[in-house]
Amino acid sequence: MINPHRYCVIMCGGIGSRFWPYSRTNLPKQFIDFLGTGRTLLQMSYDRVTAFIRPENIIVVTNELYAALVKEQLPELTDAQILCEPARRNTAPCIAWAAYHIKAIDPEASIIVTPSDHLITRESIFVESIIRGFEFVETNDALLTLGITPTRPETGYGYIQIGAQAGEGINEVKTFTEKPDIELARVFLSSGEFFWNSGIFLWHLSSIIKAIREYMPDVARAFETSTAMGTADEDRFIKETFPAFSAISIDFAVMEKAPNVFVECVSFGWNDLGTWSALYDNSPRNRDANVAQNCNLISYNSTGNILAVRNPDKLVVIDGLHDYIIADAGDVLLICPKAEEQRIKQMVNDTKLAHGDKYL
Repeated sequence: MINPHRYCVIMCGGIGSRFWPYSRTNLPKQFIDFLGTGRTLLQMSYDRVTAFIRPENIIVVTNELYAALVKEQLPELTDAQILCEPARRNTAPCIAWAAYHIKAIDPEASIIVTPSDHLITRESIFVESIIRGFEFVETNDALLTLGITPTRPETGYGYIQIGAQAGEGINEVKTFTEKPDIELARVFLSSGEFFWNSGIFLWHLSSIIKAIREYMPDVARAFETSTAMGTADEDRFIKETFPAFSAISIDFAVMEKAPNVFVECVSFGWNDLGTWSALYDNSPRNRDANVAQNCNLISYNSTGNILAVRNPDKLVVIDGLHDYIIADAGDVLLICPKAEEQRIKQMVNDTKLAHGDKYL
């Protein structure tokens, strides 16, 4: 039987600019079926938590621009289960609003917070890990994050250093380190003490509310002096108040400051699908190690490429390309070496300067 006091908050407001031009402001990556499964990343995120969360206890927090997309892709949700941010303020204000929203519904709640754009390949192990995490936060005053066993010296992820053991597979957190350089990442990998920061969190409502009061007092004061939460005035209150909150991640605002932070070390086939290379690594490849997403491909002397095309009827012919990203969004064609994909954000900024929002 599913515990009726367990809730899931799916964060679904990002733009996914590192997947430009395929991921755009009007259709970010979480709403795209990147893997050709028939389900988008958002829908897959919803599907996997229904094993341990009642559907009526799933809440999606998104930007108001995407409310219609969320409703279209998750028709099971009621309007009350979709929280629409009037402005992008990163994860800390998003999580604070969700916490106070749930508090008005169920003060005894425990919560998992998860991004909408992650890939989990070993879902049975994921379910076991989350249930273990819920049991820990429901019996301890703890802010729990999931740490992923690293497989390479990755510079694009944050790292968590583990401390003393606190339970089965759960340890105290010693330090957080954001996106180290390659030399430090190699040290982290060889030490065995560091895990990737997944951005997936579990906590009892009382624990996260206490932390918000301590480390985000302005935000806590705004919610606690209002009588709008859980009423018909909640949307109006959010429209008036939310844009004034500082844009800050929950990691910087709370997790790196609180003394009661723990990590559950897990290995369930996790990838945040944050880059084209990550999508390449998690997609089927042909005999030349090329990945063709939504297109027909003929290649000559070309290996290690990823091609993504909006038009499934388009034929792409390449010759002499190795380890490239080729993304055709109709009005924008990107051709970029995979080794240079960190420059895509700069390309997006340059495009905005040259053409405004036309191609974003």
